[in-house]
Order: sequence, then structure tokens, then C-alpha cells
Amino acid sequence: MTTAGQKIVDAHQHVWRIGCHDYPWLGRELAIHRDYELADLRPLLGDIDATVLVQASPTSAETRWLIDVALSSEGLVRGVVGWVDLAARDAGEAIAELATHTIVKGVRPMIGFIEETGWILRPELAPALEALAHHGLRLDVAARPRHLPLLRELAQRHPSLALVIDHGAKPTIAAGAFEPWARDIARVARETRCFCKLSGLTTEARPDWRDDDLKPCLEHLLDCFGPDRLMWGSDWPVVDLAGGMTRWREAALRLVPAQARAAVMHDTAVAFYDL
Repeated sequence: MTTAGQKIVDAHQHVWRIGCHDYPWLGRELAIHRDYELADLRPLLGDIDATVLVQASPTSAETRWLIDVALSSEGLVRGVVGWVDLAARDAGEAIAELATHTIVKGVRPMIGFIEETGWILRPELAPALEALAHHGLRLDVAARPRHLPLLRELAQRHPSLALVIDHGAKPTIAAGAFEPWARDIARVARETRCFCKLSGLTTEARPDWRDDDLKPCLEHLLDCFGPDRLMWGSDWPVVDLAGGMTRWREAALRLVPAQARAAVMHDTAVAFYDL
């Protein structure tokens, strides 16, 4: 529970328009296979007063649309994490153009859907990653557990690039596979300056999850990164597949200790994304 007057920043939410942009991961069989707009989000906000809007389509067209959505959000969306083809020859120019929009805070390659685990370390991507750092943009890393051993090298190669791991690298909570995820993410936290998002955990748990199902991973992330490098995100509307935004927010408020709550639920996201 937040204290009186304390607001929350949602560091990870989406909108999408099926038919306008390409969402190869969003199958027709999914209950969230429909359009989602900020108007759908607003009734759920409660004490959330700012969000970071994150790409869901690997297209520049969607990123341009997200910028428009953010600028017309009446101050709700304080940052956009877009998409750039990091392997393109003109990636540097595309990144420079994105950086002219102060609402844009970073980019996210969808590495979780790229079969090659080591893709982000390809040499041809290095100039784009350096361009991100040069322009003060961040890299959201949509990591899976298989990517965690690579993140130390990524951070070492690009020490001035601000990195945040989305969804705690998606630990397989439903299967009870705490290791090697716990060991690998602890090492990333210990040996790099990476930040991490406390988001996406419910969709990795059983459909009937309880607080105790999430607690080991949540506490481990907090122990590893500390409240000053951990930020809460709803992952709305994907979270609707696992109990919904309100249920996840209330669980996080119960599970995050009172002394860490202001940082995890607000301050860390503001500082990392310069909101």
C-alpha cells in the first residue's frame, strides 16, 4: 500500500492497434488480440500518475505512432521506448533522429523472439549501441534466462550505455525453476550497472498465482539490484493474461517492503528514464 499522496510510475506499459502495425507475437488465440488504447488504461490507473510506453512491434512506424500517443496523453506518458533496426546501415541516423524527440527515452530490440541467443553481441550492432549511448538513450533488454550470461559482456563492451532488463528476465515461476536464473541474474546485478524491471512476473506464474508464488523471485530481484536499481512496471495489457493490472499492482505493494516502496514504485523509474 502506498502512503497518502505517494504516486506510482508504471515503467512498462503498451498500446497497440492490430491491423495498423505488425505484432508477430500476438496470436489470434490470445485474449488480448484486440486494440488497446490509453483510454482503456485510464480507468485502471488508480494512484499511477505517469507511465513509460514501450514498443510492441519491431517497426519504426509503430514507434512514430507511440510518440504521437505520448504527446497527446495530457502528461500521462512521460517516456517512450521505441524500436530501431540496430543492424541497419543507417541505424545511427535513425537513432539521432529519435533522440530529437525528448519524449523518447530509449529503444528495445525484441531479443526474446530472436532465435540466436547471442544476437545482441554481433559486431555489426556495436555502432548502433554506441550511438544510443552517445545520444543519451537507454537500451531495454527484453532478456530471457538464456541471455543473462551475455549481459555482463554487453555491459563491458558499452560501459556508457544505460541498460535495463525487462521483466526480471522472465524467470519460469510456474515450473519452479529458480536456478540457474537466480544465480545468473545475481551475477549480472553484482558485476554490471544494469537496472531491472519488476514486471512480467505474473505471466510466468500459474494462472491462479498467489503472492507466495511471486515472492521468491521478487525478493531475489530486490536483494540483487536493491531498490535504487529496481522499478515496477505493469506490462499492461499483457498482464491481463494473468489476473490483470490491479491485481499485480496490489500484490507488488504487499510484497515490496515499505522502506523500498517509494524507490521501486516511483523514484527509480524517474531517475533511470529521466522522466
